[in-house]
Amino acid sequence: MKLGMVTYLWGKDWDLDTVIKNCAATGFAGVELRSTHKHGVEVTLSAAERAEVKKKFDDSPVEFVGPGSACEYHSADHGVVLQNIELTKKFVKLSSDIGGTGVKVRPNGFVKGEEQQETIDRIGAALKVCGKFAAGYGQEIRVEVHGRGTKDPAVMRKIMDAADDPQVVVCWNANAGETIDGSIKHNFDLLKHKLGGTVHIHDLFDERYPYRELFSLLQQQNYRGYCLSESPATSDPLKVMRYYKALYGELIS
Repeated sequence: MKLGMVTYLWGKDWDLDTVIKNCAATGFAGVELRSTHKHGVEVTLSAAERAEVKKKFDDSPVEFVGPGSACEYHSADHGVVLQNIELTKKFVKLSSDIGGTGVKVRPNGFVKGEEQQETIDRIGAALKVCGKFAAGYGQEIRVEVHGRGTKDPAVMRKIMDAADDPQVVVCWNANAGETIDGSIKHNFDLLKHKLGGTVHIHDLFDERYPYRELFSLLQQQNYRGYCLSESPATSDPLKVMRYYKALYGELIS
């Protein structure tokens, strides 16, 4: 397993050079670049700009894991779903051009007044379209376990079953409420067959979440992807990143 970060909070105000420099300085092997943040790696980049971003990563010890989009597919408005599918395709191309391996997307809750299975089927159908497109670029569609109601691993299992595509995979998100009698094994087992190249983790010191068990379960799966820190912002990120890496090393040993 490799340690990396998501620029959602720690790196939201860093330009791309700073993201790469700080990850290299603290031993973070890869980064998922959250869309809309200061680094500016967006679907609007030209071919030349994409090549420049790729070269920056190629010339560094830090890997571009992929873009972190906010694409979601639950809306009852078919036009909105289509817009999100088309945007996902643009992110797939961006990831491929820069050297990433997948795009983070998400469910973001149920539609009020609609049967849950109808929403699940809509999300699954959209993900299937995205997955088939991503296959042509060698990319994963990484579905974050996210959203009110939809972050329930049992619901996510239904979404994965509805999508039924090898390129559509799960991004485990280390959410509160996943434990049963202090263990996440039951919920983890629902989704372990669909794990992709990324897992999101948060404050490793938070004893309410069994991180040592999570890492053990991942190791039992022979997981070789990234564990990406999505931890709260700090006024001393480099120091915190070094502590974080040290604690991560202890928990996986």
